[in-house]
Amino acid sequence: MNLKKQTFEQSAARLEEIVKKLEMGNIPIDESLKLFEEGTKLAEFCNSCLDNAQQKIIQLTELEAEDANAEQ
Repeated sequence: MNLKKQTFEQSAARLEEIVKKLEMGNIPIDESLKLFEEGTKLAEFCNSCLDNAQQKIIQLTELEAEDANAEQ
């Protein structure tokens, strides 16, 4: 699994699949641990993507506010 080549949407969808499998509870413990580890990495990746998007929005909002103040 190469997270750098996955999109946020792909990672979130895979994470959802993993959660459903783990919730069913009918898989061997070894597979559960592997899925849990993969899910943890996917969750970290998705959180990082969301943090980056939030930072971009903040920067754009600040630039827009600066432009509006410069025009006045």
